[in-house]
Amino acid sequence: MFFERPEAGSRTLLIHVQQRGSALASEEELKELAVSAGLSVVGCLGSRRQNIHPGTYVGSGKVDEIKTWLSEREPSGCSAAEEPSDPPDEQPHGKRASLVIFGDDLTPTQERNLEKLLGVRVLGRTGLILGIFAQRARTHEGKLQVELAQLEHAASRLVRGWTHLDRQRGGAGRTGGGAAGLGGAGETQLEADQRLVAERIKRVQARLGRVRRSRELNRRSRRRSQVKTVSLVGYTNAGKSTLFNQLCDAGVYAQDQLFATLDPTLRQLDLPGLGKVVLTDTVGFIRQLPHTLVDAFRATLEEVANADLLLHVVDATAPLRQEMIQEVNQVLAEIGAENTPQLMIYNKTDLLGRAAQTEHDQEGQPHKVWLSAKAGEGKQLLLDALAQRLTPDVIETSITLSPKEGKVRAKLFALGAVTHEATAEDGSLTLALRIQK
Repeated sequence: MFFERPEAGSRTLLIHVQQRGSALASEEELKELAVSAGLSVVGCLGSRRQNIHPGTYVGSGKVDEIKTWLSEREPSGCSAAEEPSDPPDEQPHGKRASLVIFGDDLTPTQERNLEKLLGVRVLGRTGLILGIFAQRARTHEGKLQVELAQLEHAASRLVRGWTHLDRQRGGAGRTGGGAAGLGGAGETQLEADQRLVAERIKRVQARLGRVRRSRELNRRSRRRSQVKTVSLVGYTNAGKSTLFNQLCDAGVYAQDQLFATLDPTLRQLDLPGLGKVVLTDTVGFIRQLPHTLVDAFRATLEEVANADLLLHVVDATAPLRQEMIQEVNQVLAEIGAENTPQLMIYNKTDLLGRAAQTEHDQEGQPHKVWLSAKAGEGKQLLLDALAQRLTPDVIETSITLSPKEGKVRAKLFALGAVTHEATAEDGSLTLALRIQK
């Protein structure tokens, strides 16, 4: 008798295991991830462990508790759970949780053992995040990146070795004699699956390689044109896409949910005294962002690593905002962007009742901007701070042009170098300029 994976439904029981580590590992974040995946959270069970059980992650006692919960009742006492629509004793079996999600990663063996013991589909953190990314990818590049991450994750799961995958497929000479008999025992189903996944990974990687080369050509073109690039980064749901829309009127999808925007978007932005720059919106980061996703999205994240400036967007209302900043910086270090200059953007000041403002460092350079992307408060402060950070060496002067020098005037305005203009009685023009050295 071989073990088949149970079918997964949308009604989900969450398992939050509290360990020593990041304070971001909360029940609330786990619930937000599940809801973002379109799942219905019907309960949450908590556990505290000093050591992880190698076979089931939580140990036999907690496994029995989960099994009892699934078979007999649906408690509603967990802070991260939604109230069931029916009383626990009156809920038909079809309405009970058919999916159990753990807030941390599980090994292939742990997933297999838990599914065998509980009789329902079990997912770890990486599987849940991959599911969200699969739903949000819209562009061809984004879909390829998500597919690569899913394939690499699935490749490690094939070693779970459901027993039917060990059965042999007939190879050449498996039933014949003579020279054909040298063909060996044949290819097992598991080996065939591993080969098919590996071949598909190679094909997707090749297609993404072409995307990477195309992006590199675009970056070289921008460098030759001396166009500055700015990338938005930040913990997921900090308001990056809302700010991006406010600055560029881009119409990027923005919602109060994790990973609302997945596909990268590039837009031009005009800055005073500098002219056009390229602004990039990227995928949001999160605690323990799966390495398979970091690797798959490396072509996209190279836009961050090659930027002249990072706008690090922070949810100013988040109690653990400092921990979120650290998590983002950790991912930036993984992609080689730890030394890229940052301008900190503290968003959602309207919820704090705080006015928009700019904070400067000891050298007089802006290093923090407090604003509300949703309300549009502080937009001009940010534009001025961007111009100052991207043009630290500027000349402020003024020139006088005769009425015949209209072409010079037009070019200065096109460069965004004119900060003020005055017309004299004789028709001459005095222009106040701010120009990069």
